[in-house]
Amino acid sequence: MEKRTSAFARIFAAIALIGAVVVIVIVVSGSLSGSDSDGKGKHGSGQAKTHRPKTKAATYVVKSGDTLVSIAHRTGVPVASIIALNPEVDPQILIAGETLKLR
Repeated sequence: MEKRTSAFARIFAAIALIGAVVVIVIVVSGSLSGSDSDGKGKHGSGQAKTHRPKTKAATYVVKSGDTLVSIAHRTGVPVASIIALNPEVDPQILIAGETLKLR
């Protein structure tokens, strides 16, 4: 015996699906637009700003467990800059105690 769904159930399912897609689009676009948790969003300059200002230190001593991404977040210096300034360093194998140039 074949089950038939009512027209109301089909319409309700379609509306729920559309609502879910809208919520996902809003969440994803909010996270891609640089929106901060405080709701302030991007700065008016049109350039993405780091959460921390660049450090004034010229070097950084690698600690156990550090990665280039964690160092970049901590110092405000982009990963690409750290790699360019330290071509002899293997980004996959950072050694605790190793000194990286930041400027």
